Amino acid sequence: MTDLKIRVFRGDERHLATTVTIPGGILGIAVRLIPRRALSALRDEGIEVDELVRLSNDPAARGDLVRIEDHDKNELVVIALE
Repeated sequence: MTDLKIRVFRGDERHLATTVTIPGGILGIAVRLIPRRALSALRDEGIEVDELVRLSNDPAARGDLVRIEDHDKNELVVIALE
C-alpha cells in the first residue's frame, strides 16, 4: 500500500508550507474521518476519495495524482501516492 501525501506550497518561490501524510494501511479508515465539507471541496475539484483509496492498493499507482493551482491565493496543492 502506498501513502497519500498532500503538500501545500505557498508564495512565488513555492515554499512548502504544509505536508499531510496518510499511511496507505489506514487510508480506508481515515477517509471516514474527513469532514463532509472537506469531502465536498475535494469532489468540487474533481477528486473522488474512494478512487484514491482504491489506487492506494495498487502498487503500480505512484506519483502525483492532482495538482491544484490557486492563482488568487498564490498556492499550489499536490496530492500524490508515494
